[in-house]
Order: sequence, then C-alpha cells, then structure tokens
Amino acid sequence: MRVGLYGGSFNPVHAGHLHVARTALRRLGLDRVIWLVSPQNPLKSAADTLSLADRMAAVRRLATGPSMIVSDIETRIGSAYTIDTLRVMQGRWPDVQFVWLMGADNLAQFHRWRGWTEIMRSVPVAVVSRPGAMLGSRFSPAAQRFSRSRRPAEAAPVLAGLSPPAWIYLPVPLNHVSSTMLRERAKVLGVPPNTP
Repeated sequence: MRVGLYGGSFNPVHAGHLHVARTALRRLGLDRVIWLVSPQNPLKSAADTLSLADRMAAVRRLATGPSMIVSDIETRIGSAYTIDTLRVMQGRWPDVQFVWLMGADNLAQFHRWRGWTEIMRSVPVAVVSRPGAMLGSRFSPAAQRFSRSRRPAEAAPVLAGLSPPAWIYLPVPLNHVSSTMLRERAKVLGVPPNTP
C-alpha cells in the first residue's frame, strides 16, 4: 500500500490544502492520504492556533472520501515533531510505502524542522507547488542539500517505491488560498478563521 502523510496545523484548513492532497493522491498513485493534524506546530504561536478539536472537525469536513483519512496520531503518541511521528508509523506499518507530502511553502523553511535531514533520508518526499513559494523553495537549504536526490516530476508514479533520499517537485495549477490569508481576514472581520 502507498500512503501519503500530510502533516500540518491546518489552522485553518482550506482548499489549498485539499489541492495538495488531491494532487499527490492522483499524481503519485497513492492508495490513501493521511492528514496528520498537529497538536501544536513548534514553529508557530499557540495563541494563534485554533483548538485541535476545531481543526480536526474542519479537516474532516473538507477531506472527505475513502482515500482521505484524518488522524490525531501525533496527539495520541505524544509527538511534537514529524521525525518522531515517522519513526512510530514506519515501525508500526513496515510494509507500507510512505511518502511525506508538503506544499512548496513548507520546503522553503523545511531546514528549520527538527531532524529534517533524517526525514529526507527516511521517506520519499513530494513537494507540491504553492503560490509565492515556488522560487524560494527551489533554492532553499533543503533543496540545495538534497539536490542530487531530486527526481523529475515524471517520476511521481514510482516515488513511493524509491529508496530515500528521493524527492520530487510537482508543478501544478496554483491555488492561492492560504491559512495566513484566512487568519488575517478573520481578524479584520472579527470572525473565527474557519468561517466560510
């Protein structure tokens, strides 16, 4: 089984997130995408983060269908870091071919994640283009450090079976919605960020 792991705060979740998940599902030939809703991103302010229950409910409303699974495993195993989550999941399900999924905006700051080089060496990574991050992400410390491990976008269907480090950059039609934009709009309007 080929499974995409899509972690994030999803604060709030939006159509751009779904765009990344659906693109990866289709282009990588995945059987499932597991949305790993983070209890609290260590790089973001807890004061600006909606409750886990609210974020889980919002992701469940958006990520529907049998191929989309919404999980709070990081809360249940007490993990604050992706590398720890990956170790647990790969240990529990050694026969699953996992792929880490991220938008290009995350690749641009991936070098700030704890254990980022180990993540790249543990699991294939698929990066989906996002507005405003395309150039910066391609020249990020992570992209530079693992430049020899980058595969062409045409390798997407076989990425899950490649030995890491292996990563691809998927250029796709862009979805311009962002969580930051939604939080700013909510402040101006005085409504919760996940209000449609």
